[in-house]
Amino acid sequence: MQIRNLGGSGLRVSVVGLGCNNFGQRTDPETSRKVIHKAIDLGVTLFDTADIYAGRGASEEVLGNVLGDRRKDIVLATKFSKAMSDDGTKQGASRRYIMSAVEASLKRLKTDYIDLYQQHDYDPLTPIEETLRALDDLVHQGKVRYIGNSNFPAWRIAEAELTARQMNVNRYVSCQDEYSLVVRDIETDLLPAAQEYNLGLLPFFPLASGLLTGKYKRGAAAPADTRFGKTPVLRDRYVTPRNEDMVEKLQAFAQARGHSMLELAFSWLAARPQVSSVIAGATRVEQIEANVKAADWILGAEDMAEIDKITRG
Repeated sequence: MQIRNLGGSGLRVSVVGLGCNNFGQRTDPETSRKVIHKAIDLGVTLFDTADIYAGRGASEEVLGNVLGDRRKDIVLATKFSKAMSDDGTKQGASRRYIMSAVEASLKRLKTDYIDLYQQHDYDPLTPIEETLRALDDLVHQGKVRYIGNSNFPAWRIAEAELTARQMNVNRYVSCQDEYSLVVRDIETDLLPAAQEYNLGLLPFFPLASGLLTGKYKRGAAAPADTRFGKTPVLRDRYVTPRNEDMVEKLQAFAQARGHSMLELAFSWLAARPQVSSVIAGATRVEQIEANVKAADWILGAEDMAEIDKITRG
């Protein structure tokens, strides 16, 4: 397993990370335990969860119950700021909320520190100065090692970076955003901002919710037991004529070189600027094994140029 620095920080993460949103909802406790331990055995170190995952708290609780002594072997990342209550009282990035949210996550995770604490969304109601000061205090208290952001627009990333410099507090070292062969929107503004400020990029939905696995056939209904079969809104988002055209061409590209679509999707992201770890979920041991292997393909400059022609026109 290749290990990379997370942006310009000293935090080291595996190039393939495990997204933990399935734990506590799509996978039962025993399957979750097997997937978690298999991931660690295969060299996966970055485990990414959030307080809201699996019905608000269940994903963190599963990790807390399963990790035990192996907590020290991983980089544990979680998130705050999305609504943890229906009445609007438990959300955002104010100092008051951050201080309570981190204690709740630490309790569920059964740990005394979080390696990467990420702001899940920008909070327009709280000055960034207040958020950064609170997070800086958590770092000095030893409850958090590094801080990151997710779903920030590029200009908010710049605002946070420059504010942290002015205040001389800990800065965000990472950004977690959607990025894949068929969703490349961040390349316009956000990726250049991440490069300018040396933030480690953690792409989520690397397989476009399954579109890039190659298991869906054009013109055929999605199998009932798949994500697209169970969640029509995802199917409608990703299954477009444009994307289907690209997938057909990408499949031909990968097959001509003796590789799978899964390997292409992971290896392309691993070759992109600023990408520190590719985050993907797994509901079975076989999936985590396939994900780990998928990033081994080293794409050359000609390969990357050909992929650009297919996905960017």
